[in-house]
This record gives sequence, C-alpha cells and structure tokens, in this order.
Amino acid sequence: FGGMDPDHPYIKVIMNSGNYLVGGEVELLERIRYNDGLDKYRLTPKELRERFVESGTDAVYAFQTRNPTHAGHAYLMQDAGRQLKAMGYKKPLLWLTPLGGWTKDDDMPLDVRIHQHQIIIEEGMLPADTVMAIWPSPMLYAGPTEVQWHCKSRRNVGARFFITGRDPAGIKRSKNKNQITVGGDFYDGNHGRYVLQTSPGLGEMKILSFAKVYYDKTDNRMKPPDKSRKGDFLSISGSTMRALAKKGAPPCPDEISANWEETKPCIPNGFMVEKGWQLMIKYYQDPKNTKWIGYSRMMSDPLVGEGSFKQEGVFGKPSWSLFFKSSEGAIISPWHDISLYPADSSAAGKSVNMVVEIPMGRMEKLEVNKETKNNPIKQDVKKNKPRYYKYGVPFFNYGMLPQTWENPNKSDAEGHKGDGDPLDVMEIGSKQLPTGSIVRVKVLGVYALIDQGEVDYKIIVVNEDDDLAKKLRTPDDIDGEITHRLVDWLKMYKTAEGKGLNELTSDLMEGPSQAMKVIKETHDYWKKGRESSLI
Repeated sequence: FGGMDPDHPYIKVIMNSGNYLVGGEVELLERIRYNDGLDKYRLTPKELRERFVESGTDAVYAFQTRNPTHAGHAYLMQDAGRQLKAMGYKKPLLWLTPLGGWTKDDDMPLDVRIHQHQIIIEEGMLPADTVMAIWPSPMLYAGPTEVQWHCKSRRNVGARFFITGRDPAGIKRSKNKNQITVGGDFYDGNHGRYVLQTSPGLGEMKILSFAKVYYDKTDNRMKPPDKSRKGDFLSISGSTMRALAKKGAPPCPDEISANWEETKPCIPNGFMVEKGWQLMIKYYQDPKNTKWIGYSRMMSDPLVGEGSFKQEGVFGKPSWSLFFKSSEGAIISPWHDISLYPADSSAAGKSVNMVVEIPMGRMEKLEVNKETKNNPIKQDVKKNKPRYYKYGVPFFNYGMLPQTWENPNKSDAEGHKGDGDPLDVMEIGSKQLPTGSIVRVKVLGVYALIDQGEVDYKIIVVNEDDDLAKKLRTPDDIDGEITHRLVDWLKMYKTAEGKGLNELTSDLMEGPSQAMKVIKETHDYWKKGRESSLI
C-alpha cells in the first residue's frame, strides 16, 4: 500500500486475520442474495452488459463511490458526459458503481449511500441515462494501487471510460507513532490518477481525469477554480459536510456570508438536493443506530427449533431476541425455568438437558442473555455490532446447561474463579440442532478453559437420539480427529479476532465422572445464587 501504518484499517484487518490467509479461485454455486432490501441494486456482470446493450449506448463511463454524492461528484460525472459527446459519442451512459463490500466503521453505511444516490438520480443531479449497481468489492484504502483494480474490473464488464478525481481510494494517516509520518494524507492526492493514466493493461479503456473542484458562490455550482477571483470559491471537504449534517445545518441564503469558511452556519445551495441532504442529517445525527447496513452481509433467517417462542427484532441485528414460552404461553427463562435434569434422571446419572444456542454450521454468536429479563437468546455484540465466530464454521452444536452457574465468587484448586455464566456445552453428534431446542444429551467429558484468569468449563456431550450415542460413553470412544479439532478450536477461535491463544488446563478431555461433578457443583451454585438473589 506504500505505507507502514499498523493502524491503517485494512492492514489492521489483515494482521488480525490469524497466521494464514487463503487465496485462490472461487466457484459460485448459486446467486448470492443478501436479503437486506438492496438486492435489486445488485446486478451480475452479465445483467449489466445486457442493460448496456438495451440502452443503446455507444460509450459506458464508470464512476465509483464509497461516499454520499454531492455537487462536486456530480460535476465530474456531468462533465465526463459532456466530454464524451464532444468526442463524437451520441449516447454515453453513466454507470454509477457504489462499493458494496467491507468499509471501515466510520464510512457511510451502504444502505444510506444507495438511497442517497437514488434520490440524486431522481432529482436530476446526475445524467438521465444512469445505471446504478452495487459493486461487491471491499474497500482496501490502498490508493494508487487499488484504483487500478477499481478501473480495470469495470472494464471487464463493459466500461470504456473511467472517471477518477482527487485521492481515489485515499485515507488519512493514523496517529500511531510507529511510522515515519504521523497524520495527514496517506497518499498524495494526485498520485492515484497519475498512476492510473500510465498503468499498463488498460487496453482500450480511457481515463477521464479531474483535479479538485470548488464551490462557486456566484452561481452555486461546483467547478474548477478561477484563479482571477479566488474569493468566490469555497473548499467543502468531506469532514465539513459531515459536521454540517451532524448539526442539522439548513440551506444557506442566496448570498453566502464572507466569513462562511470560519463559521460554517449553513449548507451552500446546490451542494446537494434537499431530500438527499435531509437523509445525510438523519444519518449523521444517529450514526450508531444498528438499523444501518454498513456493507453487504447476508441477512439470513434464524434456524429455530420446534416449540413455543416469541421472536422480536431483526435477525443479524442487536435487536433480535428469542424468548421462550411455557405450555401456557407465559414467557419463561431458559436459564432458570428449564430443568437441568430430565424427569427420569438425576445427578447420579449421565443425562442432562441442553439448551441449544448455536446450531452446527452457523457462525452467529448466539447466547442466552443474562442481563435481559427472562434471558432470551440474543446475538452477542461488541461495540454495538453483532459478533460471529470467525475461526471456521463450528462443527458442533453449542449451547448451555440450564440451572447452572459458574460462580465468580468461588475458586477452583488452582485459584481460578468462575466466569459468572451458565455452563457451556458442545454437542458432537451428527445432526444439526436448531436454536432454542431442549435436547436430552449424554455427558462424555469436560475441558477447562482459562479465559483472563477465569475458568470456563466446556462440557462435551452427544444427543441421546443420535446414532453415535450408542457408541460413545467416555473420551476414549470419541474419534481422535474430533478431540483434536475440539482442542484446536477451543485454543484458536479467538485468534481470528486478533486475540491470543486460549489456555486449557489440559489437552486431554476429562471423563464423564469429572464432568458430572462440575455440573453438580455449578447446579448447587445456581440454587444458592437464586436463593440469595445473586442471579
């Protein structure tokens, strides 16, 4: 990327991705549907080429965006069309291609950008012949390197011209002191377009290059500055636009005050259409709202078991909750109101009830929520964003044992206190078990994971209705490859988030007797915790 900033957002993603990265050809088995309300804007290369042909265009020119479109961007697109007509093209077509892949957290969310783009198209801010389609690439913030990908990938779909302005794919340096230069632009603002114009492999594709444009107070338009009347031009940066939207700045009067750049009391007329500006205000005054769609991520339906449940919110968002109901329809707690032991079992046996939180093959980090009344199953969040397991797809069903509590006020023989949660359980049978299922399981063993000085037991079980249940009684009966994968997953799963290895007290699974001892002990802690209103 031409820099060594460890806090560059995509360098950080790479460095936090574990020890290995896998690359190669990807075979698409079926069309991807994201189910986020934006799929109608996702066109395949074939569909785009068909749209271009149907339009009757004789020149497709592409513009990429990861920001809201204002009059400066519109000038580039409008003027590019004028240039093409001056070259003799009869019907040039603008292809607006907002990036749909990963972007950094403080970039404008995908859904806000798409709706804002649609507004400015409808309001006539862009050429009438415009096709907008989400381009699925992530944003790497790699400057002159990345802009070549932006350009050449569009060429492969049918674009003959590509618009580039100041600092494409650029970013500010972080304040990390482990770099030669701190702060300021990461790349020279002109290098992207200069490098692109001299880049090999463009073929017949031509570059429409633009320098920075400014707002002309005399006619409320964006354009290249006139050096003979510098005082008439304003520089309106992205940070200025964000600050104005955050405070809900109204449109400026027809005559902009001479000290506008010092006070910035309003948004200059013509900088953005009114409906588009109101959408900017709505977002920037509430950027932490979890309803926004940051980038393309598949929104799937939860796999919920048979039973009586009440679902609230949208799955994949912090709002989603799965409440449990009794046979009479009352809301109950899966932690406190479901029995640990089946009706015909007891602490002397090896059978317990498991509440399934995460089905085998699903990566959403679902868990019984201790803080919410009646303890619904919710997706865990970090910094108000839903969490996912990133260390491969879980090959087991994950859940908890009701009526257990790893007491944070009690220590084991090594001095490790409980983590304050119900016991975790990993079911290694052959069937996927839906979220919310209450499953009778056979206890096979236990691992003790040490997490930040606390003990977090992992009870290993098998569904008693699974064909494997007849063959499995102790850890010795479990296939060695399975135990190896369990140990690997328990130690490694946090490394995909940039964290260190987890510690196990032993890589050898302890047997069912020790596991039942842990279960009985945490069940007793739960009873005392309920009696004393600690939980």
